[in-house]
Amino acid sequence: MAEQTFDLIVLGGGPGGYVAAIRAAQLGLKTAVVEREHLGGICLNWGCIPTKALLRSSEINHLLHNLKDYGFAADNIRFDLAAIVKRSRGIARQLSSGVAHLLKKNKITVFDGAGKLAGKASVSVEKDGKPVATLKAPHIILATGARARQLPGIEADEKLIWSYRGAMVPAAMPKSLLVIGSGAIGIEFASFYRGLGAAVTVVEMMDRVLPVEDEEISAFARKSFEKQGMTIITGAAVKGVKKGTDSVTVTIEAGGKTQDITVDRVISAVGIVGNTEGLGLEGTGVKVERTHVVTDEWCRTGEPGVYAIGDLAGAPWLAHKASHEGVVCVEKIANHPGVHPIDWSNIPGCTYCSPQIASVGLTEAKAKAAGREIRVGRFPFIGNGKAIAMGEPEGMVKTVFDAKTGELLGAHMIGAEVTEMIQGYTIARTLESTEAELMHTIFPHPTISESMHEAVLDAYKRVIHF
Repeated sequence: MAEQTFDLIVLGGGPGGYVAAIRAAQLGLKTAVVEREHLGGICLNWGCIPTKALLRSSEINHLLHNLKDYGFAADNIRFDLAAIVKRSRGIARQLSSGVAHLLKKNKITVFDGAGKLAGKASVSVEKDGKPVATLKAPHIILATGARARQLPGIEADEKLIWSYRGAMVPAAMPKSLLVIGSGAIGIEFASFYRGLGAAVTVVEMMDRVLPVEDEEISAFARKSFEKQGMTIITGAAVKGVKKGTDSVTVTIEAGGKTQDITVDRVISAVGIVGNTEGLGLEGTGVKVERTHVVTDEWCRTGEPGVYAIGDLAGAPWLAHKASHEGVVCVEKIANHPGVHPIDWSNIPGCTYCSPQIASVGLTEAKAKAAGREIRVGRFPFIGNGKAIAMGEPEGMVKTVFDAKTGELLGAHMIGAEVTEMIQGYTIARTLESTEAELMHTIFPHPTISESMHEAVLDAYKRVIHF
């Protein structure tokens, strides 16, 4: 095979890889993408997008069963699980083909296969064990993503014990379900299945659900989940799993007591592991810690000319973080004027459960731990006219400010549409806004976003509607 030469090679066509490739093409770099499975990566094919389609169906099911609250009536409401799954998979396919179109439009060469480092500035590509191509480039970006972490003895078989993949394509609706892990992935699946009527138990090792969120938001979320009928067990450890013919018995230890819980299916959502295997990292300066590649602020590894972005490069494991890293990495490679490293504190986090959760910046506890003197504002959705009119009065917005400078240190939200609203606070932090600019900003009425304004006012004892 003749060698093919590029300015940049990207291993992985997920939200980090394909965005990096497109930005590189825009900057005039001859670029190649190597993808072994699906363009769009886990996010587009088995994560962010298709799960939102599933959650939308679950939300509609909930609304249909509560039509009387809106002045409607309907009989014999039911759902078709196979059709719900089919819609979700169809959306994933549609968007994956869209990524292929974008790469073609930007004249990016795509290689179907698995790529690995093969010496300095070189990548070998194989498909099913057979060589496909040898590529050369002075810059190589590793964007190979991550996979679900497997707990010993609780490995996913995708039949009785599901990872996110099995949970997205159920052959039948389980009557009962136990979710191990209450991070974003676990809680979103708990919401989906509870919204369709399954009895759901969530088991969390930490002392609260959604442990990366502000403690107040976590507590609000737990009450909401339990009100919906979920069983939440925190400070718990899974001591054993016994598979039956069509059920699983899980032994849980919490609070010094042990109990057995038998359910139809188990979802394991206990984190992810970086895809570092088979990349040819041996003998290079690339350093791997806890399955993730170590990088600097410009996504550079310890090997000159080799970079890493996205889930492979560690937390937070978010598609928008991967995409932004891809852009920053490529702009640094191209010496683009104005390029700046990522501000890790300005990466918003979103969980699309019901109610939704979104946050950016420091929690109240972390701000205090950092020695900051703070002012905290809160505003409940029950004081917001639009939320009440929508039938979504359950929620709140919380803001954390530096008491001396007025800097917005963090914002934390729970309730309807907060994943759409958090960007307002993210922009405010990017612009280094203080409470003064936020107070002087006119928020449209009636909108749920008015709660964001009120939460700022509350921090300075100027709240109007509560």
